[in-house]
Amino acid sequence: MPAAAALLAERHRQHRLRHPLLPAAYEDQQRALAEVTAAWESEDASGTVLRDGDEVTGYLLGAPKKSPVWGPNIWVEAAGHAVREAEHIRDLYGAAASTWVDGGRIAHYTLVPDDAALLDAWFRLAFGSQHAHAIRPVPETPIPVPAGLTVRTAVRDDIPILAQLDLTLPQHQGLSPVFSAGMLPTLQEALDEWEEDFDDPEHVTFVAESNGRVIGSSIGSSIEKGSTHSGLSQPDNAGFLGFAAVLPEARGLGAGRALGEAVLNWSAEMGYDSVVTDWRVTNLLSSRAWPALGFRQTFHRLHRLIGH
Repeated sequence: MPAAAALLAERHRQHRLRHPLLPAAYEDQQRALAEVTAAWESEDASGTVLRDGDEVTGYLLGAPKKSPVWGPNIWVEAAGHAVREAEHIRDLYGAAASTWVDGGRIAHYTLVPDDAALLDAWFRLAFGSQHAHAIRPVPETPIPVPAGLTVRTAVRDDIPILAQLDLTLPQHQGLSPVFSAGMLPTLQEALDEWEEDFDDPEHVTFVAESNGRVIGSSIGSSIEKGSTHSGLSQPDNAGFLGFAAVLPEARGLGAGRALGEAVLNWSAEMGYDSVVTDWRVTNLLSSRAWPALGFRQTFHRLHRLIGH
């Protein structure tokens, strides 16, 4: 475990040369050890280790998630792998995956830093890119709203359209080329959730209007309030662009960009240093909108389904 932590700390140090907004703490081997230990102690975790003589030169740890959305799965999280040489991740996976597949776990996921050699090694294991994690600094000066749009903080009277927009994103994700299998809530469930959580002080909701009609919404919070980003992928003192959606008939007016910029401006006002977001890379809208807003991809979530 200490040797694995040393590999992880070095991988993270190299990663931060490209993305200095990522948390510096995990360059320390003791902090890295806590992350490796957490991966090892995950329920039903298993994996492999690579040795060159007495020296550990790579490790791989995966564990299942209970959510049925992911299928009979194994997840290798950000702290679940590190190697001295990128090619060796293929040997580690080859040894670990036989046990996983023998146990019926055929949906494999891994969170990989944007290291070209490491990504190439995973791609040559038949993994493909599924989801992006990205970061950018907060704007130094407020970004103005485009002409023809109004962006404001949501009020309770907006709850019906906010609930409708809650359905818009998963409906879009279910279409080609995303084909997400995520559960779609009912409109009543979305309404009930907004009625209960609207006054939550830990989130801010913005709406975009065109000709006096609300056409989109976005939500900002502290990064700690999002479940997707943790450990090595969770920057210190960061805001989080957790949601944005625009009604299909209103796309093309610039509302999505304006709503994202509203969260950026809010994050700067709150004193955050950076803003994090994530998206499905097969979502053609978000995979173009957020990089255009200055977000740089830090981690790639890769996926492989065995036997098909």
